[in-house]
Amino acid sequence: MFATERNFALLMVAPGLLVLLLTTTFPLVFLLWNSFHTVNLAMPFLDGFAGLDNYARMMADSRFWHALQLTAIYTFSSVALQLFIGLGLALLVMQISAGQWLFRIVAILPIVLAPVVVGLFWRTIMLAPEFGIIDFIFRILGLGQVNWLGSPTPALISVIIIHTWQWTPFAFLVLLASLAALPPEVFEAAKIDKAGAFQRFRYITLPLIRPAVVIVVIMRSMIALSAFAAIFAATGGGPGTATEILNLYAYKTSFVELNFGYGSALAVSLLVITICVSGLLFRLRTAHRG
Repeated sequence: MFATERNFALLMVAPGLLVLLLTTTFPLVFLLWNSFHTVNLAMPFLDGFAGLDNYARMMADSRFWHALQLTAIYTFSSVALQLFIGLGLALLVMQISAGQWLFRIVAILPIVLAPVVVGLFWRTIMLAPEFGIIDFIFRILGLGQVNWLGSPTPALISVIIIHTWQWTPFAFLVLLASLAALPPEVFEAAKIDKAGAFQRFRYITLPLIRPAVVIVVIMRSMIALSAFAAIFAATGGGPGTATEILNLYAYKTSFVELNFGYGSALAVSLLVITICVSGLLFRLRTAHRG
């Protein structure tokens, strides 16, 4: 009887496992295989086994290190902004006794938009020179005109703002749910003991919501490391390579320069970095629990 139920369960799960293998495992194996070969559609006569040549080239590639640096700046800045703004908004909304549902609905809207739509929205409406809303506000305030997507530093700031705008609501909703679940008796006791607002936040609220904060940091870091569509739609990695994070560099190498071997090595390096960062964050979370 047990064997029959087990076989039936395996039969039910088999289609899903097969699809999972075809859509995840096989592409990853093929990507890894490509990274050890020279696969260049522009020069197919050079194709063949390359061993570690692609990885050796990557170590000496200044463009790779520049993209890696931009990836680190982009990930750290956007995740930190999402966390602090999301927490601030959650604390603010918790002070509103009625109508919190409206804030939750509004917060969901940026999340459900496709990243490419978000990138185009900011490029054509918010950051467009002379006609963009941000440029219009800057002129009213007497701050002058800023070429947001045409200058290196403003372009990098712009893509960080775009990512922050879309995904801060995620941090807000997670932290708001965590704050709503806190026991009010603890805070009432702290008020009786003359604890101020900052003391209550530091010694009660923050320790109690720390698991939610860690989850937000882990999930947003993994997504930020592999960001692509919004940046590609907004700047295309430009001007020059000012916003070309590692994911965009791997894409351009593979599908613009048609060098799939080296592009695969770049993609594998991004995969390894993402796994290492997420593993480190999970390890820190586990260590903190212990």
